[in-house]
Amino acid sequence: MKKTIVDIHCDLLIHLTKPNSSVNDKDLGCSIPYLKKGNVKLQVMAIFAPTQPNSHKTGLEQSEIFKNLNLKEEPLYAIQKQHLKNLNNSDNIGMLAAIENASAFCSENTTLKEGFDNLENIRNNVGNLFYIGFTHHSENRFGGGNYTTTGLKNDGKALIDYLDNKNIAIDFSHTSDNLAHDILNYVAKQNINVSIIASHSNYRSVFDHPRNLPNEIAQEIISKKGLIGLNFLRAFVNNEDPKTLQKHIEYGINLGAHDAICYGADYFYHKSHPDKSRIPFFFKEHENATCYQEINSVIEEKFGAEIGNNISYKNVINFLMKQWE
Repeated sequence: MKKTIVDIHCDLLIHLTKPNSSVNDKDLGCSIPYLKKGNVKLQVMAIFAPTQPNSHKTGLEQSEIFKNLNLKEEPLYAIQKQHLKNLNNSDNIGMLAAIENASAFCSENTTLKEGFDNLENIRNNVGNLFYIGFTHHSENRFGGGNYTTTGLKNDGKALIDYLDNKNIAIDFSHTSDNLAHDILNYVAKQNINVSIIASHSNYRSVFDHPRNLPNEIAQEIISKKGLIGLNFLRAFVNNEDPKTLQKHIEYGINLGAHDAICYGADYFYHKSHPDKSRIPFFFKEHENATCYQEINSVIEEKFGAEIGNNISYKNVINFLMKQWE
C-alpha cells in the first residue's frame, strides 16, 4: 500500500509563467502525473522571483496562476484546515502556496508599503500562505542570501514585525548564516510569534554546501518545533552518491529531528537552466515525485514505520494543524 506523501517545496508556479507550459510537463519532476503516481496528497508550491526590478509582478502573476489552478485544474485544490485530517482518503492533490524570496512581493524599486500591499494581494489570491523566505542566493533589501555574509536589514525587521501572529512561517532555506542568526535574535528580543522552518535544505555536516544547514541553525529549528524539508537536488545531497540522501535523514534523526524532517524535494523545470555544469540536476533515483515511495521504504526498513510516517506526511500535518489553530 502506498504511503501518503506531503512535500513542502516545488517550483511549478514559476514554470507555468512560461508560454506553452503545462502542469503535465514530463520534464518537470512535480507534474501532476508524477505527483499522482507518487501518491502526493499535498504539494506546497513556491511563488518565486529573482531579485530584480519589478520582480513583484512575477510574484503576483504566480499567485493568480495558483488561484486559477484551484478553480479550474483537476485534480488540484487549495488545502484548508478541514482537509488535513482526511488527506489520506482524498483522490485529489491538495496545494498550498509559499513565497521563496520576498522580492516576489517587494521589488528593490518599490516602497515597503507597496510591497506589503502586494503581499496582501497575493494572500487574497492564494488563501493560506505557508511560509516566506526573505532572500534567494543573493542579497536584497531584506537581508543576505546563501552566497553572502549579509545579515538582517531594516526592511527585514519590518517584515518580521509584519509576520507577528500571522500564522506564516519564516523559511531559512535561502538565508545566509548571519541572516538566520539575526532573525532568530530579533524574534527572541521582540517576542515575535512566528514559526521557523527550512523548507528545502539538507545538513552541512553531511555535505558541505552553503545551501545546507549548519548544526546550530538546524538545532534551533528543531527546538522551535519547525520543519526541515529534505532537498533532492544533487548539488545539495552529494554530487556523486545518491545514497547520501539517506545519510542526511540519519543525521537529522540523530540531531533529534524525528518530528521535524519532511520532504522538500525542490523539483523545478531545469531544461533551460543556464548552468549546464549541474546536469543532471537530480540523480536518476530522485528525478521525479514517483521516487518518494521507494525512499520511504528504505526509511521504514532502517528506522521503523513511525518515523517513516512522520517524514512522509505526519510532521507537516501536525505542524499545519498547530499553525492554523
